Amino acid sequence: MSSCCCGSPSLPASASSRRLRRAPAVKFRPAAVRCSLSDPFVLEIAEKLEDSLSVAPRAAPAPPSLQRLRDASSQSLLSRSWPSLKDEPFRFTDTSFLRQSRILPASGPSIDLPPFAAGSASPHLLAVVDGLVVPSLSRFSSLPQGVCVGGVSDAPSGPVSERVLEVLALGDAFQGRDLFWDINGAGAPDLAVVYVPSGVRMVEEPLVVRFVSLESADAGSNSLFVSNPRMVVVVEKGAEVAIVEEHLGAEGSDGKCYWANSVMEIVVGEGAKVFHSYVQQQSSNAAHIKWTFTRQESSSTYELIEISTGARLSRHNLHIQQMGPDTTTELSSFHISQTNQTHDLHSKLVLDHPRGYSRQLHKCIVTHSSGHSVFDGNIKVNRYAQQTDAGQLTRSLLLAPRATVNVKPNLQIIADDVKCSHGAAISDLEEDQLFYFRARGIDSETARDALIFSFGAEVLARLPFEPIRKKVASHIRDLLAAKKP
Repeated sequence: MSSCCCGSPSLPASASSRRLRRAPAVKFRPAAVRCSLSDPFVLEIAEKLEDSLSVAPRAAPAPPSLQRLRDASSQSLLSRSWPSLKDEPFRFTDTSFLRQSRILPASGPSIDLPPFAAGSASPHLLAVVDGLVVPSLSRFSSLPQGVCVGGVSDAPSGPVSERVLEVLALGDAFQGRDLFWDINGAGAPDLAVVYVPSGVRMVEEPLVVRFVSLESADAGSNSLFVSNPRMVVVVEKGAEVAIVEEHLGAEGSDGKCYWANSVMEIVVGEGAKVFHSYVQQQSSNAAHIKWTFTRQESSSTYELIEISTGARLSRHNLHIQQMGPDTTTELSSFHISQTNQTHDLHSKLVLDHPRGYSRQLHKCIVTHSSGHSVFDGNIKVNRYAQQTDAGQLTRSLLLAPRATVNVKPNLQIIADDVKCSHGAAISDLEEDQLFYFRARGIDSETARDALIFSFGAEVLARLPFEPIRKKVASHIRDLLAAKKP
């Protein structure tokens, strides 16, 4: 596979230049079909994505799995309309920023690219630029035997390719997908694949997947370049893997306008463990919409730690299904919403089998009166999920007048032998907390800074790798310090 495959070192840069090409999407513009689409704006985006994938010299036959994804998404996209505040899933999330922009597909990276791999603390890094896997910017060191990482075009035939097709078929049947899922599928220029075979352990040195949005427009131009990164992660029976997912703009792009529309599908096999860290630091004028769809088989473990600080509009749609008994799911998230920023987490965890265990902690800080945070968390315990232990907690810190947070923790319980709880708290800093510091000779400003940073430290401490944890903590300190009056 490109960027490294099956435990072998990464391919040379000369090979990467031949792979920075896109395959044509299926044509879906017949008049009869066009009439069935009620939203001209969605049709316009679909046609632009189709054209961008067929422009020479990037036109090349797509692998069957990628072409199948495009075809299915294109057909589904025809019946979609743009979401509004009248739609329940977007009741608190205003997407007019995107609707009022001129959407342009990212054209894909050129051969001469900056070294995005710089600063990575891990020897294993997969670079995805504007949705395309770039082998020349990726690096790997002694991957375990059988582990495959890279683009779908180079996936070995046999179990890996078959599993990718199987995962995509499950995604096609997913009833919860929305417009943005289908836009991603119709416009995905590539498909990144991570495959970890049975029994392989890869946790001491994480796999860093760095998604970079390169093509962008100046603020005020009313243009948004959209990229559609797509990734499939398959961790087979008894295997373990640690993945650090980073979403960034190119160096010097802070303040630039672009739209990163990402989808990641994860399958955690029986008894397998996935430790997933997700760090979002996009430009302050960017849009970042992401889907994470995880399916856990029996006795598996999935842990997600999310830190989101960038983007003007950031929305994470997180859907997890426990597909067997004795399954563990732990979710932790920390968001910072500053001037004119909206951070939205919509999560759903479905438990269908006995003895499922889950914990969800969501924390956010809104530092400015124009900042906005949204949490809509749903845990559904179905009839046969007896002896379930599920807990959910959301806490929000508002640091300015008129700062806004909308929280909706939700437990739906049909089983009768469960232990479930949820809670929500929204406040400013407590006066008695400040008094505790002042009584020990610490001035009010220092005390306030310490309390604000420590609010998110509980989530930061869960990042499993010290270099990444220190890097993210430093970024948050700088972010909070820069916003002080």
